[in-house]
Amino acid sequence: MLVGEIRNQIDGIWNDFWSGGVSNPLSVMEQLTYLLFIKRLDELQTVEERRAEALKKPIERRIFPEGADDDGEPYDNLRWSRFKGLEPREMYRIVDRHVFPFIREKVAAEGAVARHMKEARFAIPTPALLAKVVDKLDHVAMADRDTKGDVYEYMLGKIASAGQNGQFRTPRHIINLMVALMEPKPGDVICDPAAGTCGFLVGAGEYLRDKHPEIFRDAAARQHFHDKAFHGFDFDPTMLRIGSMNMILHGIENPLIEARDSLSEDIAGEKDKYDLILANPPFAGSLDYEQTAADLQRIVKTRKTELLFLALFLRLLKVGGRAAVIVPDGVLFGSSKAHKELRRMIVEDHKLDAVISLPSGVFRPYAGVSTAILIFTKTGVGGTENVWFYDMKADGWSLDDKRQPLLAEDRLGVAPAVDLAQAEHDKNNLPDLLARWADRDAAESERPRTAQSFCVAKADIAGDGSYDLSINRYKETVHAAVEHDSPAVIIAQLRKLEAEIAEGLVKLEEMVR
Repeated sequence: MLVGEIRNQIDGIWNDFWSGGVSNPLSVMEQLTYLLFIKRLDELQTVEERRAEALKKPIERRIFPEGADDDGEPYDNLRWSRFKGLEPREMYRIVDRHVFPFIREKVAAEGAVARHMKEARFAIPTPALLAKVVDKLDHVAMADRDTKGDVYEYMLGKIASAGQNGQFRTPRHIINLMVALMEPKPGDVICDPAAGTCGFLVGAGEYLRDKHPEIFRDAAARQHFHDKAFHGFDFDPTMLRIGSMNMILHGIENPLIEARDSLSEDIAGEKDKYDLILANPPFAGSLDYEQTAADLQRIVKTRKTELLFLALFLRLLKVGGRAAVIVPDGVLFGSSKAHKELRRMIVEDHKLDAVISLPSGVFRPYAGVSTAILIFTKTGVGGTENVWFYDMKADGWSLDDKRQPLLAEDRLGVAPAVDLAQAEHDKNNLPDLLARWADRDAAESERPRTAQSFCVAKADIAGDGSYDLSINRYKETVHAAVEHDSPAVIIAQLRKLEAEIAEGLVKLEEMVR
């Protein structure tokens, strides 16, 4: 968690961009991403130099070559530690004419993440603004992984608070809930086919660090974590850069974040590949049939993106692979042939584990649509017996456009620092949800359908052939018993009322006369 001083420093940098003429929050984030990338290159080479000096050996990996570039500028001058103290106009010249071309032409050829920098464009308009930002960024205390990650997350939060760009971010506490529900394992290969800023992949990485620290004591497990475990797809180059940097600053050295239009491209090389999918794909989109990958159309004939993404998840998962994904409520009860067939497929051909209804304000102010989390396992041979439903009423934050916290910080999130009282649970259902999920095969199966969570047998879901998964279809309401007076008492009360009305009318006539 960031301390106030660091938050103020980041706010100051953000304000400098705005007052310096860069007002698009996504552009600010992209330029900050480039600068952090440049700073990281210098840090990596410094580590290599110190290692070589300690071991009395040549540098194994030299990021900044010896010699000079084509314009005669020594590569050593392109390092953050060299140019940060220069006079603003000279700093601007080096960054604009030499550092960015160096990133595009040389660095982008190395590594999966660096490839996303091949189109890096310097868009800071003045030397004065560059000097301010470099100086302030250099003074932000980002020595450890946790702080680096928190700083970047705070920056991403500023994108979300600035309007429509919030579409790229799922609230962190919802991500943490979904990750905790799925309990990633050290050997899992994890994918988000609509990665955006890579929040789900970051969340899975943080969970593994916290729950499985033994990963980093084993060379093979450590390599899997850094080089093979995390895969993300997106077709927006800006998101690819921002998402990759988010993962790097959270300590994942070589995340596999790829430029891919998940619904349009052939996924033959990706199918049956992943152990876990975590995603919040785009809602309410529509593609022409000819724009959609043929193998997805073979699963379900539709143009709706929310259905196509579910078909995609089933293709990408290994047998035994698991998914926790956010879908709009229409997916749960839509009456089209494609809706019904996809639900039938998940229930009958695979294993539907849970449907978690989310409050309609979770994605405000960017979207007010009602949503749910679907959790399922790919089996190919069925396996659904009972489906666990949970009706989430509150996530700890107000459900209006302001999305203000309703509780103190130590009482928010999936794992609050203290046990919540009933009144606090009414404002934050997440800890209760997680506890009930763990008990879904035991006591939860006995809960009545009037409870906040309950189980529904597959036969009830499949009954009429619609495979309706909306919680309201199965939830029962408790009707309180009301005691009425006897008919004789009610008649006596009516006669008394009738007499009072007649007496009132007589008095009214006398007043009129």
